[in-house]
Amino acid sequence: MPHSASPGAICTSRGGHHLCQSAESSTVQNGGMREQDRSGMLYLQIAESIATPIRAGTLARGERIPSVRELARRHRVSLGTVLQAYRMLEDSRLIEARSRSGYFVAARPPRLPEPEASTPPASSMAVDVSSLAARVMRLAHDPAYVSFGAACPSSDLFSEERVRRAVSRAAQRHRATLTSYTIGPGDESLRRAIARHALRMGCQLDARDVVVTNSCLESITLCLRSVTQPGDVVALESPTLFSFLEILENLHLRALEIPTHPRTGLSIDALRLAFDTQPVKAVLAVPTLSNPIGSIMPLAERRRLAQMVAERRVPLIEDVLYNDFAEDDELRRAVRSFDTSGHVMTCGSFSKTVAPGLRLGWVEAGRWGENLARLKQATSGSQSAMLERALADLLTQPGIEAGYRQMRASLAARVDEARGLIAQHFPKGTRVTNPAGGLILWAELPRGTDSLALFQACLAENIVIAPGTMFSATDHFRHCIRLGLGGMWDDAHRRALRRVGSLAATMRQRSGVRTH
Repeated sequence: MPHSASPGAICTSRGGHHLCQSAESSTVQNGGMREQDRSGMLYLQIAESIATPIRAGTLARGERIPSVRELARRHRVSLGTVLQAYRMLEDSRLIEARSRSGYFVAARPPRLPEPEASTPPASSMAVDVSSLAARVMRLAHDPAYVSFGAACPSSDLFSEERVRRAVSRAAQRHRATLTSYTIGPGDESLRRAIARHALRMGCQLDARDVVVTNSCLESITLCLRSVTQPGDVVALESPTLFSFLEILENLHLRALEIPTHPRTGLSIDALRLAFDTQPVKAVLAVPTLSNPIGSIMPLAERRRLAQMVAERRVPLIEDVLYNDFAEDDELRRAVRSFDTSGHVMTCGSFSKTVAPGLRLGWVEAGRWGENLARLKQATSGSQSAMLERALADLLTQPGIEAGYRQMRASLAARVDEARGLIAQHFPKGTRVTNPAGGLILWAELPRGTDSLALFQACLAENIVIAPGTMFSATDHFRHCIRLGLGGMWDDAHRRALRRVGSLAATMRQRSGVRTH
């Protein structure tokens, strides 16, 4: 006999349970705040509390998880909130519903070995990567191609309406800024919002020291121009983001690549040796979810890094662009939070997490702050005050944390599925990273596989990948590729990723190396 429900009821049948609750009863008082006002955050918190132990292996395949009613009692929330969390976990392929039995941990993708730590040359090198990188990025944004070339979230992961409303409010309330020039380090409300956001990374920033820029890359460029001269040596991760290499190339700086582990990041011991043997003038690093390998430096090593650059009086340029993608709050803590001497220059942006179209970044340059502010004003002046007000509005809205959580969950599902496809369809011997967040995978193909030849073969089938040679001043990563998974993720992309693996396997066979 079907259950009858009152008007406005929420009725769901999942995991063998038929649940109905009225819209009125789903509002629960909790600490003076109605649950319907908090549910946007609550269901994400509940989903994350289950997803984290599943990804860590604490909850094993086939293990039963709490029922909807049990979890609702435990968290003192409505059944609808728990169902929303479970739907997200199902969509992420982390759990599965079994008829009349409940919810269970779903089968996980096969575990692949991770790439080994890099072993770059011990000496610095001039840089020349811009031509290949420019071609890959141009094709990566061409709608005629299925792209894994870029490391940018697709528009469907952002709230277009929320951004539109913020820009509209800023244009209405501050219309005078549209017809006047602005000078200075940026709108005060945005700099305060950035300083508050930095608290999430453990940083106590003075809003007066924050300079708003046109992008995170402009922030990094300004930092390098503030502390180096042409011909100087800059230490950085290996592999590293090709955009960093392009900046070094344009500023006529030399790259000293430091051994880097795919899980723990830049080797602090190797960096110390570099300080002892090379004339390092600056360090450029991404301690949280480095691009392209997604490594996350342990907190103890971050503290060591802050102490080391202070002792050597060498500036550290820290890119915190991806910190909000880290799955664990602790892993979002910046090296800047351990800095007591002003030797850490912190660069960030919200183009990956809040509003790519606003194209705004920021920098807090420590003891080089005044010099950088002058350089910024002389180089590109100020940004649009109206857009700065819009971003300040977005950063101070109560739903921003829920947005971060939802984006992390969506990207984690894509990355997990992609790792499964790589395990099934790429050549035997392939290694792939397993990052704790973010939107990229670094695949190390069997030795002898030429990623440039694979790139060309993929292009012939309208597929874009990023060859490993883009991410080093050396030829060290010619058998590696970076896969950006932030773009659209549909059946066409799944088929394309299988095809990349098939092409790589065929290349191995033709080269005379047996593959399976």
